[in-house]
Amino acid sequence: MKTRTLGNSGLAVSEIGLGCMGLSHGYGPPTDRAGAIALIRSAVEQGVTLFDTAEIYGPFTNEDVVGEALAPLRERVVIATKFGFDTTRTDALDQLNSRPDHIRAVAEASLKRLRTDVIDLFYQHRVDPQVPIEDVAGTVRDLIAEGKVRHFGLSEAGAATIRRAHAVQPVAALQSEYSLWWREPEQEILPTLEELGIGFVPFSPLGRGFLTGAITEDTTFDSSDFRMKVPRFAAEARKANQALVDRLGVIAERRGATRAQIAIAWLLARKPWIVPIPGTTKHHRLRENLGAADVALDANDLDQIAQALADIEIVGARYPDELQRRVGR
Repeated sequence: MKTRTLGNSGLAVSEIGLGCMGLSHGYGPPTDRAGAIALIRSAVEQGVTLFDTAEIYGPFTNEDVVGEALAPLRERVVIATKFGFDTTRTDALDQLNSRPDHIRAVAEASLKRLRTDVIDLFYQHRVDPQVPIEDVAGTVRDLIAEGKVRHFGLSEAGAATIRRAHAVQPVAALQSEYSLWWREPEQEILPTLEELGIGFVPFSPLGRGFLTGAITEDTTFDSSDFRMKVPRFAAEARKANQALVDRLGVIAERRGATRAQIAIAWLLARKPWIVPIPGTTKHHRLRENLGAADVALDANDLDQIAQALADIEIVGARYPDELQRRVGR
């Protein structure tokens, strides 16, 4: 697999990474540990070098699984993890915590779970309005100076916050949602990243699975599945949004590819510093997703996709209100 460099950071990674959250968190019961480790190691063998996790996934179990899976392969991979939540707080709206002492405590705990002496990319998971972003960036700058972290990242931050953080400690990458059915980053975020030389790591590049065509208005989700709370996954929204999946299917069939591969290839075609991180629990889906790297969309493909996006209005918010308030700060 080819590599891409995240902005001006010098951090080179595979052009498609692996989002590991779903192995332990968010989409129903967790994958058994041996199966998760096997899938992560299979991704390495197929050329993936960027692996994304966070302490909150589980909590804690995902980092531990990723750490065990990658320990024998550590020199071949880049591990990204995140800080910014306090799991001792029970109120979901009150869980943000990016105080400097907490960032340091999270870093030490993550290093142990990940079985490594350095975190390659350390993201602030969500902006904490109670802590100046300059203090956050300064703390990560100190961790970099101490050799415990290599690069600083932000997740779901707004353009003004990105600029303020970058002025204190260069931001290597922003991780936020971006896909054919969530294109808000095109308004302010992508121009800001391009100007500042910051890479972009889109999560949910397949619309939390919807763009694959495997989810319909009749699909039922496990009670622990995050999508149960997402307005865009209400049955009536899925029915309306099927129009985009259908148009994607026409393009995929003509190209001899799958909808998932077209959706990921579209992201790869947007900018050379974009590195999507689709997640999966299944080996055949992993192979399918990584196969998107071999799908080079031509001008006709891109025109058809642009027309579909212009014709179809996506129905439903991407987050419930309490989670939407945490993004774009």
